[in-house]
Amino acid sequence: MDLWGCSAVVTGAASGMGAETARFLVDAGAKVSLIDIDGDGVHRLADEIGGLAIACDVADARSTEQALATARQAHGAARVLVHCVGRGHSEPIFGPAGPLPLEDFRQLVEVNLISTFNVMRLAAADMAALPQMANGERGVILFTASVSAYEGQSGEAAYSASKGGVVSMILPAARELGPLGIRVVGIAPGLFGTQTLFAMEKNLDSRLVHQIPFPHRFGDPAEFAMLVLHVLKNVMVNGTVLRLDGGYHR
Repeated sequence: MDLWGCSAVVTGAASGMGAETARFLVDAGAKVSLIDIDGDGVHRLADEIGGLAIACDVADARSTEQALATARQAHGAARVLVHCVGRGHSEPIFGPAGPLPLEDFRQLVEVNLISTFNVMRLAAADMAALPQMANGERGVILFTASVSAYEGQSGEAAYSASKGGVVSMILPAARELGPLGIRVVGIAPGLFGTQTLFAMEKNLDSRLVHQIPFPHRFGDPAEFAMLVLHVLKNVMVNGTVLRLDGGYHR
């Protein structure tokens, strides 16, 4: 896909991998709408890079419809959706305080899984109405999963379940939307230096990075953004989840 002049939407764009992805897309010539529940943060970044800031809770159907309508009015229907919204915390199923509050599980599913399906269904409807590009493509939907979807650790049952649901959607969604010229792809980051990691790994220390075969460090959000751009430009990448973890298996 040629990104020059292309309309793109990045959710979770106020910080971390979403913010870096928005920067890379703007640098590639895309017209980028930045969506995040953190209105102040997303406006600061939009002012910095020249994007359109939209404050929105993407787990809420009406709010997301309005946000995408605002983006569509400014830039046209998006051919690119990169969904980087995510929340994580490590909490036992049963601990000293008793069973995990059901509301904590529900919130993780709401933020990580329901928001993913919500933005996909709305973006796909817009993409399906777009004219085909030269190669028959209409758009790309890219989700952020996690290696915890495959190898969740003790205390990550809720988080792993929410990200596992994201992974499970990708292939059937690609099969359903492929005839319309829409690709669906996931990226599963490992240990990246983001707020989500720091929220989950309360006792984070340098020993953790030595479990990564190479390189022995946390991932840089720019490395996530680089892979996003490759996926967008390589039409053969579809219906799969790409691990981005330096060979890290827990």
